[in-house]
Amino acid sequence: MNEIKQLIRQNIRKFGMIIALIGIVLIFQILTGGILLTPLNITNLIMQNSYIIILAIGMVLIIITGEIDLSVGSVAAFIGAIAATFMIKMDMPVIIAIALSLLIGALIGAWQGFWVAFVKVPAFIVTLAGMLLFRGLTMVVLGGRTLAPFPSGFRMISSNFINDWFGGASLHLLTLILGAIACGLYIVMQFKLRNDLKKYNQKPSSYPLFLIKVVIVAIIIGIFTYRLAVYAGIPYILLVLLALIAGYTFYMNKTIGGRHIYAVGGNEKASLLSGVKARKVKFLVYVNMGILSALAGLVFAGRLNAATPQAGNLFELDAIAAAVIGGASLTGGIGTVVGAVIGALIMGVLNNGMSLLGVGIDWQQAIKGLVLLGAVAFDILNKKRMP
Repeated sequence: MNEIKQLIRQNIRKFGMIIALIGIVLIFQILTGGILLTPLNITNLIMQNSYIIILAIGMVLIIITGEIDLSVGSVAAFIGAIAATFMIKMDMPVIIAIALSLLIGALIGAWQGFWVAFVKVPAFIVTLAGMLLFRGLTMVVLGGRTLAPFPSGFRMISSNFINDWFGGASLHLLTLILGAIACGLYIVMQFKLRNDLKKYNQKPSSYPLFLIKVVIVAIIIGIFTYRLAVYAGIPYILLVLLALIAGYTFYMNKTIGGRHIYAVGGNEKASLLSGVKARKVKFLVYVNMGILSALAGLVFAGRLNAATPQAGNLFELDAIAAAVIGGASLTGGIGTVVGAVIGALIMGVLNNGMSLLGVGIDWQQAIKGLVLLGAVAFDILNKKRMP
């Protein structure tokens, strides 16, 4: 028990997020009469929140450097409009249109990163201007009207599921097999991580506690993949999300570039004295945010099967809220990709659960605002307790 208490105390922010997510899920599961965790609704949760998760991954990197980006919703809407123009009006091949859209997103990120990193204009002003600029350009490109429909090949990314190569009747067998592989990989990686800690003379958690954690996570993976297999299997967008989460987690934790991002956010002057090119780091983080904003815009447009002037409204607030709820500090230097994803899931479950209960959009916004305020207050109080 003492070890458990110490583990929770040392990781209070991380465990607080996980406990909050589990608690919210259980509450809405009870209040909705079991609808929340039906296979159909779990799939809807993934698809409805995919673009927020993508934005949250980029936003947490921005916040770790101590900056902010208010333009991501408008950029997502603008890229959706550009993609619609390419594919619907110009009849451009889907792959080329997607590549050009992502390139334009990178250029937008470079434009904003230049002003923030090199000209030293405050990020709040630069991205606020970007929010207004790209929202206006979205209306110009679309002429104030909705442009639809997209080609079926483009919609597949947001709405389709991987085929079951094994031809399961009532269950999607490929999903179950992939779930079993995921469980196996997770168990192997955890044992490898534990052995590495011992190898470098670091003290791992006790073996019983380690086994409990591994078994619980493996069970959760198994239940999750089973619920997906009952409905239609794994959606393509889930594979994209898993690749992004794994790739960005590895980059932030295991590479020099990731360490530089944390260093710049933790203490920019100290990082400069250590040889870190802080301006380059901030510039590249904004380029990355532009690419992810473009990807989120493509995913949202594909799911909606249309480009609309209102697309991306308040996406920036959801992304910032997800990152902050997930443990990122607005002062910089603190945050994780996995935490941002958990924060996005908390926001998504809140939205979905309240919609299932028939709560109006007005109360939904008010409740989300209180959740965000509570997350920031928790972060501040937790820092005050630290020695």
